[in-house]
Amino acid sequence: MAHLVRDVMTKRALSLSPDATLLEAARLMRDKDVGDVLVVAAHRVLGILTDRDIAVRAVAMGHDPYRTPLRSVCSPGVRTVRPDQDTEEAARLMRAAMVRRLAVVEDGRVRGVVTLGDLARADDPRSTLADISAAPPNSGA
Repeated sequence: MAHLVRDVMTKRALSLSPDATLLEAARLMRDKDVGDVLVVAAHRVLGILTDRDIAVRAVAMGHDPYRTPLRSVCSPGVRTVRPDQDTEEAARLMRAAMVRRLAVVEDGRVRGVVTLGDLARADDPRSTLADISAAPPNSGA
């Protein structure tokens, strides 16, 4: 790999407060065409919420998307990396923690998110995972 996280990460990570609702998160993900939102308070990452979390942890369990705060369904204990870390270190951390996303934090502030797809595109742009990660979003069809 031989890249730095800053070279492959998504620089504009989306975040919401722990008091934001599932509906707000779902609409933000839809509007920005992303699959995750960091849950942040006072510049501190408290958790991460994915589109799968909304479906499996919230809606399927009967939580009201209009009233349920993100703090009650997000995954706590978000793994983080620094922008100056090597992407191989990021991949090892993902493998060890069995996660697909890492928050990128520097000087106590969120700087972005690095995903498994980001690492795949950097490592081998012709791989199947890189192709899928680089593909345009579904049109909703």
